[in-house]
Amino acid sequence: MSTPEPVPYDPELVAGLDAFVDLVEVIPLRADTIHANRDHFATIIPPMSVQAAGRAVAWEDRVIPGPVGAPDLEITIVRPAQAPTDPAPAVLSIHGGGMVLGTRFFGTAELIDLAERHGVVGVAVEYRLAPEHPGPAQAEDCYAALEWMVAHADELGIDTSRIIASGQSAGGGLSAAVALLSRDRGGPRLAGQLLGCPMLDDRNETPSSRQYDGFGAWDRNNNDTAWDAIAGADRFTDRVSPYTAPARAADLSGLAPAFIEVGAAETFRDEAVDYALRVWATGGQAELHVWAGGYHGFSGFSPDAEVSRAAVAARESWLRRVLRLEG
Repeated sequence: MSTPEPVPYDPELVAGLDAFVDLVEVIPLRADTIHANRDHFATIIPPMSVQAAGRAVAWEDRVIPGPVGAPDLEITIVRPAQAPTDPAPAVLSIHGGGMVLGTRFFGTAELIDLAERHGVVGVAVEYRLAPEHPGPAQAEDCYAALEWMVAHADELGIDTSRIIASGQSAGGGLSAAVALLSRDRGGPRLAGQLLGCPMLDDRNETPSSRQYDGFGAWDRNNNDTAWDAIAGADRFTDRVSPYTAPARAADLSGLAPAFIEVGAAETFRDEAVDYALRVWATGGQAELHVWAGGYHGFSGFSPDAEVSRAAVAARESWLRRVLRLEG
């Protein structure tokens, strides 16, 4: 099969893409380099004390029960420095890293920003990583954190009708998995699911996955490495759980409203678009943004580009509507 011509990057984004690859993907992700990549990630993710320094937020680490029969979970709670008088909206933050890398602090910058600007209460969850813990362990951990949030809503000061699951990359895929679990188990009803450049499909067979093979941010090879670790021998078979790879779900009806954003120039473009199409086909709510020339996670590493500002504004608009934000 010939490799399709890739969609070109927006020229304003190229410097940020180069910086992303030089900082984050300095070690190619392969089965024998997962632990080396974890060690590298530990050097580039600032600790919470640094991230929150000088910001109008309060934060604390906690240990909460994990899924039945599984280990306890570490979480970090982020609140506005001045506690709101009324129950606040809340975000379950799920970090990226292909479900094989990273820590909960990879996603806490979003929680700090939302707490400071909008009074949102955030919970970042430290889920188990593959291959030591194959899927769907990651989704089960995240869902357990959601159940804990709802059970402790009074203590946390949150409005249970205004909780979303949010994440980028693997965190986007796991947010989709949490929404599926919530629906299937009759659990806490999410107000929304924010799926940023989501990792949804173990098969890695779309045109966009082949367009970005050997270059770019989170290319086809990185994706294959991660899915091999997550799904193991079940990969490419019907034994893969939809809570591991949400694209495997036969039915996408009855889900919390989804915000799906992805770059046109990245591996996950086609599976993200297909997921939105399938939600719409059931009569569900999905807001899809495919950003021209965008690489994987472009708005974070190229914040000053015009397309990045547009992407951030669209995401902010959805958050205001779904969480009914005032500030």
